[in-house]
Amino acid sequence: MTWRTKILLLVLVVVLGAASFYLRSLAKRVFIEPAQHVEEAARAKLNQFALQSKQSASQTTVTLYFPGLEEGKLIPESRSFTWAEADVDRVRQVVLALAEGSHQGLSRVLPASTSVRAVFLTSDGTAYLDLSSDVLDEFAPGIQAETLAIYSLVDSIATNIPSVKKVQFLIQGQEVETLDGHADLTAAFAPDLTRVKSGP
Repeated sequence: MTWRTKILLLVLVVVLGAASFYLRSLAKRVFIEPAQHVEEAARAKLNQFALQSKQSASQTTVTLYFPGLEEGKLIPESRSFTWAEADVDRVRQVVLALAEGSHQGLSRVLPASTSVRAVFLTSDGTAYLDLSSDVLDEFAPGIQAETLAIYSLVDSIATNIPSVKKVQFLIQGQEVETLDGHADLTAAFAPDLTRVKSGP
């Protein structure tokens, strides 16, 4: 093999390597990164839409239940916003309103950073609620706090959305055994309004 042929082969190998690197980089920019940005943007829009109201639509009064840790009961709080048309979007609205926090200074149900990753509603009325892992942060310790937080979500959803008969929790798309080491989250929860404080 001549010296000139060796140089040509070396140049060819370098060019092919550079082309391969460029194609991989281009594919990442064209296919992978836009898909991630689209997914993040869609999720942000859904979360934003869930708490926004359209001026042309009528307002609905929704009852949310926040934990009253001193009483060991759920305390009802009315909130007015515009219902989405689909029940799965209404579930999002309720959960995000709970994550926003009480307007009366009651205990938090979820960290404000919690996002709703997905909601699925089956024909038997089971709502699968997939929350971000932020729900595990800043969680009030103790079985009572954990139980009240769970039923705050379940009762708030089921009371306002009659098609929901029970709620199954997922975190980051996975079933979890518990939020804080107490309540069993492997099964769906039916609403329990006996946990709601009655009277003033």
